[in-house]
Amino acid sequence: MTDTYFGNRTRVTEFILIGFLNPFEVQVTLFMLFFIVFLVTVVGNSVIIVLTCSDHRLQSPVYFFLCNLSIIEILITVTVVPKMMENFLSERKTISFYGCLAQSYFYFLLGTTEYVLLAVMSYDRYVAVCSPLHYSNIMRKKVCMWLVVASWLCGFFSILVPTVMKLQLPFCGPNTINHFFCDSAPLLHLACADIRLLEFIDFIISLPILLGSLLLTVFSYFYIICAIIRTPSATGKQKAFSTCASHFTVVTIGYGTSVFIYVRPSQTNSMNLNKVASLLTTAFTPMLNPFIFSLRNQKVKEALTDLVSKCVGAHGLGRNSRRV
Repeated sequence: MTDTYFGNRTRVTEFILIGFLNPFEVQVTLFMLFFIVFLVTVVGNSVIIVLTCSDHRLQSPVYFFLCNLSIIEILITVTVVPKMMENFLSERKTISFYGCLAQSYFYFLLGTTEYVLLAVMSYDRYVAVCSPLHYSNIMRKKVCMWLVVASWLCGFFSILVPTVMKLQLPFCGPNTINHFFCDSAPLLHLACADIRLLEFIDFIISLPILLGSLLLTVFSYFYIICAIIRTPSATGKQKAFSTCASHFTVVTIGYGTSVFIYVRPSQTNSMNLNKVASLLTTAFTPMLNPFIFSLRNQKVKEALTDLVSKCVGAHGLGRNSRRV
Protein backbone atom coordinates (compact mmCIF):
# COMPACT_ATOMS: atom_id res chain seq x y z
CA MET A 1 0.00 0.00 0.00
CA THR A 2 1.34 3.45 -0.91
CA ASP A 3 -1.14 6.08 0.18
CA THR A 4 1.04 8.55 2.14
CA TYR A 5 2.48 11.39 0.09
CA PHE A 6 5.75 13.28 0.43
CA GLY A 7 6.90 15.71 -2.24
CA ASN A 8 5.67 14.42 -5.60
CA ARG A 9 6.08 10.75 -4.63
CA THR A 10 3.93 8.26 -2.72
CA ARG A 11 5.28 6.71 0.44
CA VAL A 12 5.00 3.00 1.21
CA THR A 13 2.90 2.29 4.31
CA GLU A 14 3.27 -1.50 4.31
CA PHE A 15 5.57 -4.18 2.91
CA ILE A 16 4.89 -7.60 1.42
CA LEU A 17 7.05 -10.44 2.76
CA ILE A 18 7.56 -13.05 0.06
CA GLY A 19 8.95 -15.65 2.44
CA PHE A 20 9.00 -19.14 0.93
CA LEU A 21 6.88 -19.58 -2.20
CA ASN A 22 5.17 -22.96 -1.93
CA PRO A 23 1.74 -24.50 -2.62
CA PHE A 24 -0.80 -23.88 0.15
CA GLU A 25 -0.61 -27.49 1.37
CA VAL A 26 3.13 -27.08 1.90
CA GLN A 27 2.54 -23.75 3.63
CA VAL A 28 0.17 -25.46 6.09
CA THR A 29 2.80 -28.12 6.77
CA LEU A 30 5.41 -25.42 7.36
CA PHE A 31 3.01 -23.63 9.72
CA MET A 32 2.61 -26.80 11.80
CA LEU A 33 6.38 -27.41 11.78
CA PHE A 34 7.27 -23.92 12.96
CA PHE A 35 4.44 -23.94 15.49
CA ILE A 36 6.14 -26.96 17.09
CA VAL A 37 9.53 -25.23 16.81
CA PHE A 38 8.08 -22.11 18.47
CA LEU A 39 6.56 -24.09 21.36
CA VAL A 40 9.72 -26.13 21.95
CA THR A 41 11.84 -22.96 21.88
CA VAL A 42 9.70 -21.05 24.35
CA VAL A 43 9.15 -23.99 26.71
CA GLY A 44 12.77 -25.23 26.57
CA ASN A 45 14.33 -21.84 27.20
CA SER A 46 11.71 -20.99 29.85
CA VAL A 47 12.65 -24.18 31.72
CA ILE A 48 16.29 -23.08 31.71
CA ILE A 49 15.31 -19.65 33.06
CA VAL A 50 13.16 -21.14 35.83
CA LEU A 51 15.84 -23.65 36.83
CA THR A 52 18.67 -21.11 36.97
CA CYS A 53 16.56 -18.71 39.02
CA SER A 54 15.21 -21.27 41.50
CA ASP A 55 17.83 -23.98 42.02
CA HIS A 56 20.76 -23.29 44.36
CA ARG A 57 23.05 -25.62 42.37
CA LEU A 58 22.82 -23.32 39.36
CA GLN A 59 23.80 -20.08 41.10
CA SER A 60 27.12 -19.64 39.31
CA PRO A 61 28.25 -17.29 36.51
CA VAL A 62 28.01 -19.85 33.70
CA TYR A 63 24.32 -20.51 34.47
CA PHE A 64 23.64 -16.81 34.95
CA PHE A 65 24.90 -16.23 31.40
CA LEU A 66 22.89 -19.20 30.13
CA CYS A 67 19.77 -17.72 31.69
CA ASN A 68 20.32 -14.44 29.86
CA LEU A 69 21.04 -16.31 26.62
CA SER A 70 17.72 -18.16 26.98
CA ILE A 71 15.90 -14.85 27.45
CA ILE A 72 17.47 -13.53 24.23
CA GLU A 73 16.60 -16.72 22.35
CA ILE A 74 12.94 -16.43 23.34
CA LEU A 75 12.81 -12.77 22.32
CA ILE A 76 14.46 -13.45 18.94
CA THR A 77 11.95 -16.21 18.23
CA VAL A 78 8.98 -14.07 19.28
CA THR A 79 10.26 -11.21 17.08
CA VAL A 80 10.36 -13.25 13.86
CA VAL A 81 8.57 -16.61 13.98
CA PRO A 82 4.93 -15.61 14.79
CA LYS A 83 4.75 -13.22 11.82
CA MET A 84 6.30 -15.85 9.57
CA MET A 85 3.71 -18.40 10.76
CA GLU A 86 0.90 -15.93 10.15
CA ASN A 87 2.09 -15.37 6.58
CA PHE A 88 2.13 -19.11 5.88
CA LEU A 89 -1.67 -19.07 6.12
CA SER A 90 -2.36 -15.55 4.77
CA GLU A 91 -3.07 -14.53 1.20
CA ARG A 92 -1.75 -11.00 1.85
CA LYS A 93 1.63 -11.47 3.49
CA THR A 94 1.96 -7.88 4.67
CA ILE A 95 3.58 -6.01 7.52
CA SER A 96 3.18 -2.33 8.31
CA PHE A 97 5.99 0.13 7.58
CA TYR A 98 6.76 0.85 11.23
CA GLY A 99 6.12 -2.78 12.19
CA CYS A 100 8.76 -3.80 9.66
CA LEU A 101 11.32 -1.32 10.99
CA ALA A 102 10.53 -2.38 14.57
CA GLN A 103 11.00 -6.06 13.70
CA SER A 104 14.32 -5.27 11.98
CA TYR A 105 15.48 -3.17 14.93
CA PHE A 106 14.71 -5.74 17.62
CA TYR A 107 16.10 -8.63 15.57
CA PHE A 108 19.48 -6.95 15.15
CA LEU A 109 19.48 -5.57 18.69
CA LEU A 110 18.92 -9.07 20.10
CA GLY A 111 21.29 -10.71 17.61
CA THR A 112 24.13 -8.31 18.38
CA THR A 113 23.55 -8.69 22.12
CA GLU A 114 23.64 -12.47 21.75
CA TYR A 115 26.99 -12.50 19.96
CA VAL A 116 28.58 -10.22 22.53
CA LEU A 117 27.15 -12.43 25.28
CA LEU A 118 28.58 -15.54 23.59
CA ALA A 119 32.00 -13.84 23.63
CA VAL A 120 31.52 -13.08 27.34
CA MET A 121 30.64 -16.72 27.94
CA SER A 122 33.81 -17.84 26.15
CA TYR A 123 35.81 -15.55 28.47
CA ASP A 124 34.01 -17.11 31.43
CA ARG A 125 35.06 -20.59 30.23
CA TYR A 126 38.62 -19.33 29.72
CA VAL A 127 38.83 -18.10 33.32
CA ALA A 128 37.24 -21.31 34.63
CA VAL A 129 39.71 -23.59 32.81
CA CYS A 130 42.89 -21.48 32.81
CA SER A 131 42.58 -19.72 36.19
CA PRO A 132 40.32 -21.92 38.34
CA LEU A 133 41.80 -20.69 41.64
CA HIS A 134 40.99 -17.07 40.77
CA TYR A 135 37.62 -17.79 39.11
CA SER A 136 35.38 -16.80 42.00
CA ASN A 137 37.34 -13.58 42.51
CA ILE A 138 37.37 -12.57 38.81
CA MET A 139 33.81 -13.60 37.90
CA ARG A 140 32.08 -11.97 40.84
CA LYS A 141 28.32 -11.46 40.72
CA LYS A 142 28.65 -7.71 40.18
CA VAL A 143 31.15 -8.25 37.34
CA CYS A 144 28.82 -10.77 35.66
CA MET A 145 25.88 -8.37 35.88
CA TRP A 146 27.91 -5.56 34.31
CA LEU A 147 29.09 -7.87 31.53
CA VAL A 148 25.46 -8.69 30.68
CA VAL A 149 24.49 -5.01 30.82
CA ALA A 150 27.43 -4.18 28.56
CA SER A 151 26.25 -6.81 26.07
CA TRP A 152 22.81 -5.17 25.88
CA LEU A 153 24.29 -1.67 25.61
CA CYS A 154 26.57 -2.81 22.81
CA GLY A 155 23.57 -4.18 20.92
CA PHE A 156 21.53 -1.03 21.52
CA PHE A 157 24.11 1.53 20.44
CA SER A 158 25.44 -0.47 17.49
CA ILE A 159 22.01 -0.68 15.85
CA LEU A 160 20.77 2.78 16.86
CA VAL A 161 22.47 4.84 14.12
CA PRO A 162 21.51 2.53 11.19
CA THR A 163 17.90 2.43 12.44
CA VAL A 164 17.65 6.23 12.64
CA MET A 165 19.08 6.47 9.12
CA LYS A 166 16.56 3.89 7.83
CA LEU A 167 13.69 5.93 9.28
CA GLN A 168 14.81 8.88 7.17
CA LEU A 169 14.96 6.91 3.90
CA PRO A 170 12.18 7.44 1.34
CA PHE A 171 10.29 4.25 0.42
CA CYS A 172 8.09 4.92 -2.60
CA GLY A 173 7.74 1.45 -4.10
CA PRO A 174 8.06 -1.36 -4.89
CA ASN A 175 7.22 -2.75 -1.47
CA THR A 176 8.02 -6.46 -1.84
CA ILE A 177 10.71 -7.87 0.46
CA ASN A 178 12.33 -11.09 -0.71
CA HIS A 179 12.55 -12.59 2.77
CA PHE A 180 10.37 -14.04 5.54
CA PHE A 181 11.14 -11.11 7.87
CA CYS A 182 12.37 -7.52 7.57
CA ASP A 183 16.05 -8.21 7.12
CA SER A 184 18.29 -5.22 6.57
CA ALA A 185 19.64 -5.87 3.07
CA PRO A 186 16.36 -6.58 1.20
CA LEU A 187 14.67 -3.72 3.07
CA LEU A 188 17.38 -1.21 2.17
CA HIS A 189 17.20 -2.08 -1.53
CA LEU A 190 13.57 -0.94 -1.62
CA ALA A 191 14.52 2.63 -0.70
CA CYS A 192 14.15 5.33 -3.36
CA ALA A 193 17.58 6.74 -2.54
CA ASP A 194 21.27 5.98 -2.70
CA ILE A 195 21.86 3.43 0.07
CA ARG A 196 25.59 2.86 -0.44
CA LEU A 197 26.54 4.95 2.59
CA LEU A 198 24.06 3.16 4.86
CA GLU A 199 25.08 -0.23 3.48
CA PHE A 200 28.70 0.64 4.17
CA ILE A 201 27.82 1.77 7.73
CA ASP A 202 25.97 -1.53 8.30
CA PHE A 203 29.04 -3.41 7.10
CA ILE A 204 31.45 -1.33 9.22
CA ILE A 205 29.33 -1.84 12.35
CA SER A 206 28.72 -5.56 11.85
CA LEU A 207 32.36 -6.31 11.06
CA PRO A 208 33.97 -5.34 14.40
CA ILE A 209 31.08 -6.71 16.47
CA LEU A 210 30.91 -10.11 14.81
CA LEU A 211 34.59 -10.58 14.05
CA GLY A 212 35.73 -8.84 17.26
CA SER A 213 33.62 -11.08 19.48
CA LEU A 214 34.62 -14.06 17.33
CA LEU A 215 38.32 -13.25 17.82
CA LEU A 216 37.80 -13.03 21.59
CA THR A 217 36.12 -16.43 21.44
CA VAL A 218 38.90 -17.92 19.29
CA PHE A 219 41.66 -16.61 21.56
CA SER A 220 39.78 -17.84 24.63
CA TYR A 221 39.47 -21.32 23.18
CA PHE A 222 43.09 -21.30 22.03
CA TYR A 223 44.25 -20.83 25.61
CA ILE A 224 41.60 -23.27 26.86
CA ILE A 225 42.87 -25.98 24.49
CA CYS A 226 46.47 -25.26 25.52
CA ALA A 227 45.49 -25.59 29.18
CA ILE A 228 43.62 -28.84 28.52
CA ILE A 229 46.59 -30.33 26.65
CA ARG A 230 48.82 -29.54 29.63
CA THR A 231 46.38 -31.24 32.02
CA PRO A 232 47.96 -34.57 33.09
CA SER A 233 44.70 -36.22 34.17
CA ALA A 234 42.58 -37.88 31.48
CA THR A 235 39.48 -37.28 33.60
CA GLY A 236 40.33 -33.58 33.89
CA LYS A 237 40.79 -33.31 30.13
CA GLN A 238 37.45 -34.98 29.45
CA LYS A 239 35.66 -32.75 31.96
CA ALA A 240 37.16 -29.58 30.47
CA PHE A 241 36.31 -30.61 26.91
CA SER A 242 32.72 -31.51 27.86
CA THR A 243 32.34 -28.16 29.62
CA CYS A 244 33.33 -26.20 26.50
CA ALA A 245 31.93 -28.43 23.73
CA SER A 246 28.35 -27.16 23.95
CA HIS A 247 29.37 -23.50 23.91
CA PHE A 248 31.71 -24.11 20.97
CA THR A 249 28.90 -25.81 18.99
CA VAL A 250 26.53 -22.87 19.45
CA VAL A 251 29.28 -20.35 18.65
CA THR A 252 30.16 -22.18 15.44
CA ILE A 253 26.55 -22.24 14.20
CA GLY A 254 25.83 -18.65 15.24
CA TYR A 255 28.96 -16.97 13.99
CA GLY A 256 29.17 -19.10 10.86
CA THR A 257 25.70 -18.20 9.61
CA SER A 258 25.97 -14.53 10.57
CA VAL A 259 29.35 -14.03 8.90
CA PHE A 260 27.93 -15.71 5.79
CA ILE A 261 24.83 -13.50 5.73
CA TYR A 262 25.94 -10.08 6.98
CA VAL A 263 29.70 -9.56 6.86
CA ARG A 264 29.82 -8.86 3.14
CA PRO A 265 29.97 -5.45 1.43
CA SER A 266 27.24 -6.48 -1.05
CA GLN A 267 24.24 -8.59 -0.05
CA THR A 268 22.10 -8.39 -3.18
CA ASN A 269 22.73 -11.95 -4.36
CA SER A 270 21.94 -15.42 -2.99
CA MET A 271 18.82 -14.30 -1.13
CA ASN A 272 17.43 -17.85 -1.09
CA LEU A 273 20.60 -19.05 0.63
CA ASN A 274 20.32 -16.14 3.06
CA LYS A 275 16.75 -17.10 3.91
CA VAL A 276 17.72 -20.69 4.65
CA ALA A 277 20.71 -19.58 6.73
CA SER A 278 18.52 -17.07 8.60
CA LEU A 279 16.23 -19.91 9.67
CA LEU A 280 19.12 -21.30 11.70
CA THR A 281 19.54 -18.11 13.74
CA THR A 282 15.85 -17.21 14.06
CA ALA A 283 14.19 -20.59 14.64
CA PHE A 284 16.32 -23.71 14.90
CA THR A 285 19.30 -22.51 16.94
CA PRO A 286 17.08 -20.97 19.67
CA MET A 287 15.16 -24.27 19.77
CA LEU A 288 18.30 -26.42 20.02
CA ASN A 289 20.25 -24.27 22.47
CA PRO A 290 18.56 -25.61 25.63
CA PHE A 291 19.47 -29.14 24.54
CA ILE A 292 22.96 -28.35 23.22
CA PHE A 293 23.92 -25.91 25.94
CA SER A 294 22.13 -26.82 29.14
CA LEU A 295 20.07 -29.99 29.21
CA ARG A 296 23.20 -32.08 28.49
CA ASN A 297 24.70 -30.67 31.68
CA GLN A 298 24.54 -32.98 34.70
CA LYS A 299 23.66 -30.24 37.20
CA VAL A 300 20.83 -29.01 34.98
CA LYS A 301 19.53 -32.57 34.60
CA GLU A 302 19.51 -33.00 38.37
CA ALA A 303 17.76 -29.67 38.89
CA LEU A 304 15.18 -30.53 36.21
CA THR A 305 14.54 -33.94 37.77
CA ASP A 306 14.00 -32.36 41.19
CA LEU A 307 11.67 -29.72 39.74
CA VAL A 308 9.57 -32.35 37.96
CA SER A 309 9.45 -34.47 41.13
CA LYS A 310 8.25 -31.47 43.16
CA CYS A 311 5.59 -30.63 40.59
CA VAL A 312 4.36 -34.24 40.40
CA GLY A 313 4.43 -34.53 44.19
CA ALA A 314 2.51 -31.28 44.66
CA HIS A 315 -0.05 -32.39 42.05
CA GLY A 316 -0.51 -35.75 43.76
CA LEU A 317 -0.83 -34.10 47.19
CA GLY A 318 -3.46 -31.75 45.81
CA ARG A 319 -5.50 -34.62 44.41
CA ASN A 320 -5.31 -36.56 47.69
CA SER A 321 -6.40 -33.51 49.70
CA ARG A 322 -9.43 -33.04 47.43
CA ARG A 323 -10.41 -36.68 47.93
CA VAL A 324 -10.26 -36.23 51.71
